[in-house]
Amino acid sequence: VDDPRSAMLARGTRARAVLLRARTRETGRRAAQGPKLRANTRDVFSRTSRAMTSVDGGGGGGPLEKNQGTKLGANVGADVVGKRRSVRAAAAGTSSAAPAPIICVDTETYDKQLGDKVERVRTQFADFFSGELEVFRSKKKHYRMRSEFRIWHDYEQGTEKDLYYVMFQGGGHDQKRFRVDDFDVGSELLNRLMRKIIEGVRGNEVLSKKIFQANFHTTLSGQAMVSLLYHRKLDEEWKAEAEKLRQQLATAEGLEEGHVPSLIGRSRKQKEVLGVDHVTETLHVCGRDLSYRQLEGNFSQPNGGMCINMLEWAVKHTRPEGGEPKDDLLELYCGNGNFSIAMAENFRRCVGTEISKRSVAAAQHNIKANGVENVVIARCGSEEFSAALLSDKMKSFKRFEQQGLDLSECDFGTVLVDPPRAGLDDDTVKLVSKFGTIVYISCNPDTLCENVKALSETHDVAHFALFDQFPYSHHVECGVVMRKRAKGKRTREAGGAGEEEDAAKAKK
Repeated sequence: VDDPRSAMLARGTRARAVLLRARTRETGRRAAQGPKLRANTRDVFSRTSRAMTSVDGGGGGGPLEKNQGTKLGANVGADVVGKRRSVRAAAAGTSSAAPAPIICVDTETYDKQLGDKVERVRTQFADFFSGELEVFRSKKKHYRMRSEFRIWHDYEQGTEKDLYYVMFQGGGHDQKRFRVDDFDVGSELLNRLMRKIIEGVRGNEVLSKKIFQANFHTTLSGQAMVSLLYHRKLDEEWKAEAEKLRQQLATAEGLEEGHVPSLIGRSRKQKEVLGVDHVTETLHVCGRDLSYRQLEGNFSQPNGGMCINMLEWAVKHTRPEGGEPKDDLLELYCGNGNFSIAMAENFRRCVGTEISKRSVAAAQHNIKANGVENVVIARCGSEEFSAALLSDKMKSFKRFEQQGLDLSECDFGTVLVDPPRAGLDDDTVKLVSKFGTIVYISCNPDTLCENVKALSETHDVAHFALFDQFPYSHHVECGVVMRKRAKGKRTREAGGAGEEEDAAKAKK
């Protein structure tokens, strides 16, 4: 039985702030438009409050399912976007159905689910590519390096009876929650740390008080950090207990020799770091060991093994003929320099743009750590950079100049883009169409298809890859290499109309 007080605590300041703003906006309208609107508004707020309570881990959630479910997709755990959509759907009186999260997997179904994805991608891109689709298989279990879990408090007569991880199916106030004791999707190290964290927090009055979420980040090389999120201020007593728990984490099997996982406490406007707020991943790419600093809370490829496949694929298909670099690479949305550093040997220079200040700092650290001298990454929005290139009047970017790079001297023959799910905007599509070679990494085949369609006016798809980044889900990661063709030509290998049909159209 859930204690009502648990529900109140678990809603959190974010949900209360959203509700308060909504009520404030409606105050004048209720007064002006009469009793009917007031009654309808009260009903909307009632549904909204219940939805907030459910998604934030308080009382009012649906029935509990233990270690069951199917894959949520690229976002494992409850994310902020999903919560906001649920709240808006509840306020509108609609439901936003979402699949249940994958917790346990049936490895015997792996081949079939991958075959279904391959067929779907072949069909979707049949108009643009008819060559050999390169398919990269994932590990069948324990492939994900990071994940997030809500922490659920069970109460009985005002006393906490149990505490455990949960994941949500999503949707409105009637959503299901799923208990998570073992997590087949997560790395083996992640699972070991999950057990140590829940054992250390459960029964510890200081560590369990108002805790509502745990985020885990592990690496293939055996490093880890854990973030614990709270609805209260974290004091010295918390730090002392958290340090004891951190030392317990250091006994987990599978850690890099001498490594003690970091433990990070977060609350509103507060961040307490025991250790450091990053991990260092080592990836073996094309015979080299590359070192990458990955920051707490920042993006990194979730499937470590698949990340290696993606980097090796990009390096393979951008190698210069004869082995001597002839032009420069521009990477938009470069993050911590994941691709640029791996591909640097194929180009004279690699220039990356990234809007996140923390990601740029991590990228610059990674450049030095790997001894790469021809990569320059600076804080700059891709939209701003695109506009400057499209104007044919390259403006001065001080952040690049401070690193000794004159952009007017660059000969950008290749561009690499790894955009969010929304894909490339129209201006960026226009920009990349000017490059001889386009390397496009996509986590959304639908927006990729739209962009490829637009770019097919000037480019052909030379290589196409499917990376099974998120097994057992409908989500697909794709890689496309497009080459600029001679004016008026389109090759059949790329799935286009062919030169004969182009000639017939021109004659007509």
